[in-house]
Amino acid sequence: MASGVKAIRGMNDILPEESYFWEYFEQTARQWLAAYGYRNIRTPIVEQTDLFIRSIGEVTDIVEKEMYTFIDHLNNDSLTLRPEGTASCARAAIEHNLLYAGPQKLYYAGPMFRHERPQKGRYRQFHQVGVEALGYAGPDIDAELIVMCVRLWKLLGISNLRLEISTLGNTESRTLHRSRLLKYFERHRDKLDEDSLRRLYTNPLRILDSKNPGMQQIIENAPRLIDDLDSESWSHFESLQRILRERGINYDINLRLVRGLDYYNRTVFEWVTDKLGAQGTVCAGGRYDGLVEQMGGKSTPACGFAMGVERLLSLMQECGKKIHQPDPDIYIVYQGDEQVVDYAWKCAEFLRDEGFDVILHCGGGSFKSQMKKADSSGAVYALIIGNDEFRAQEVTIKPLRELIEQVSLKLSKVAEIINKKDLY
Repeated sequence: MASGVKAIRGMNDILPEESYFWEYFEQTARQWLAAYGYRNIRTPIVEQTDLFIRSIGEVTDIVEKEMYTFIDHLNNDSLTLRPEGTASCARAAIEHNLLYAGPQKLYYAGPMFRHERPQKGRYRQFHQVGVEALGYAGPDIDAELIVMCVRLWKLLGISNLRLEISTLGNTESRTLHRSRLLKYFERHRDKLDEDSLRRLYTNPLRILDSKNPGMQQIIENAPRLIDDLDSESWSHFESLQRILRERGINYDINLRLVRGLDYYNRTVFEWVTDKLGAQGTVCAGGRYDGLVEQMGGKSTPACGFAMGVERLLSLMQECGKKIHQPDPDIYIVYQGDEQVVDYAWKCAEFLRDEGFDVILHCGGGSFKSQMKKADSSGAVYALIIGNDEFRAQEVTIKPLRELIEQVSLKLSKVAEIINKKDLY
């Protein structure tokens, strides 16, 4: 396919050999979310660009560098492939008046898009599962989000994840901190890199998130937000820690933890690992009490998190989790006239009604060639139908994985016999 059409770099196919691993994760996640009372919401992949500029923040890497934005030439609208799920979820809650019915526990799952340099754990089309708890103000819901994650890690067989938490305070404390940061970085302007200089007067808090090794010393000595924290945010943070301690959940306080989106306030947290190289964050979230009002809705406390599915699947494999596509129960081989063919189809549908996974051979061929395909399919049993079986209105069952002789019997007895695994 050197000159053929290929997938876009960083947007990957998920092949059948991999997809069952995804299906296992998705099924586990749905059951886990239902256990905590979260309901599914599905929002469009494409939104108005202004939604993300207003919610994420104009001076962020996502908006400045990473969004897939284009002009819809039919009506000249600026549209963007969604880079994250919270803004769309909040927009939908406002547009459809969901919050008038009271607090909402919502979850979403699906692809997101960011134009980044593709590498392991970081793709241009990636998948997230996220939850949004809208209308909950107390630290108890913040703690429940973290407790939820602990349960999921156990269900998925993931170990060695470390929880980091912090608080960003309220708008007033961040404004005070911003002023102190600005003065500090101005005094060290000659040590700032290009990105930091660009953010100096627009969003100096984002300088703290720089991954440039040459910036780490100046960042380490910068004023700390916790020193400017308001009393209510401090009380909220202490209550969160108390609940986590009572639940036996270990955590580290990371005072330099800065989320990459502007809408966060108070609680922020990340689950990180050292097993995935540079892409160590597998789940991140926090509180965003002002977002819904900022987007035109009523004042609504809110918090949530999002987890990267590709990173979690990689981590599951790193931890030794093995998931295999189950083999079919029965492979039907048949040969004969149209009446035999029709009988084979009826047998296949009958057995599927009984709850079996059945492959009905297609493409013709001798009994010998069909049996080879039955064996290679992984099926536990071959069900053989020829002229003799049709005349007797029976089928012949041949075990493919056990040293047991084949036996002929009425179709109505197949389910009973196979479930008992007794052919005599």
